[in-house]
Amino acid sequence: MTRSDGYLLDNQQTEAGERFDAFASLFDPTTFRHLERLGVGPGLRCWEVGAGGTSVVSWLARKVGPTGTVVATDIDTSRLDTVARPPVEVRTHDVGAEEAPGRGFDLVHARLVLVHVPDRERALRSMIDSLRPGGRLLIEDADPALQPLTCPDEHGPEQRLANRLRQGFRRLLAERGADLSYGRRLPRLLREAGLREVEADVYFPLTSPACTALELATVRQIRGRLVEAGLATDEDIDRHLANVAAGGMDLATAPLISAWGRKV
Repeated sequence: MTRSDGYLLDNQQTEAGERFDAFASLFDPTTFRHLERLGVGPGLRCWEVGAGGTSVVSWLARKVGPTGTVVATDIDTSRLDTVARPPVEVRTHDVGAEEAPGRGFDLVHARLVLVHVPDRERALRSMIDSLRPGGRLLIEDADPALQPLTCPDEHGPEQRLANRLRQGFRRLLAERGADLSYGRRLPRLLREAGLREVEADVYFPLTSPACTALELATVRQIRGRLVEAGLATDEDIDRHLANVAAGGMDLATAPLISAWGRKV
């Protein structure tokens, strides 16, 4: 992810680890299915952009084996220390402002990264330029504007409160430069960038324990920002956290759009 003094979801905060665990539970099966389809295997050179946590990096490392390489980059690599050994190379890197950490990659992957990067066009071009001819790009990003609600089934006051807090979260993201409708444009952007065999699909979890864990961690992480901006009170947040913890709510995430293509 890109460096920004106003970045809302700092990797250093306690809740960041809980969010990464929830993302892994929610989205790793989808990500791994796509990576398998793209042919990740022994000896490949891969770049994992904005790695954040370790689940995808570790999976790639097992697949490429000792003859391959996984370059894992992020602006904050503090959570990658446990995987910083061959075939994994960990580097501090800002994909929206710096040159790619190499050329000739067989695969480049980024999940939930570009939506937060101010210079998304530069970042996307950097990732494509880093691929070898025939290399594959897989970009997975959320589209909060496509489905903006925490509770699509808004049938009571608990759900209405949850959706109001989600609106506040989206406003904070937008104020910090996030593009909340970026995901839906990925197939077109990959085609316009010259990639071939472009495809895309969407994963939209509606309710699960990981959705609940993600909601709790996210709201706790942005609590101070919501209150400071006048988007919620401490009482609102306490009530919502209690509602979620009670376990009777169906909590959705924004759809995850996965798009992939091949460099000519």
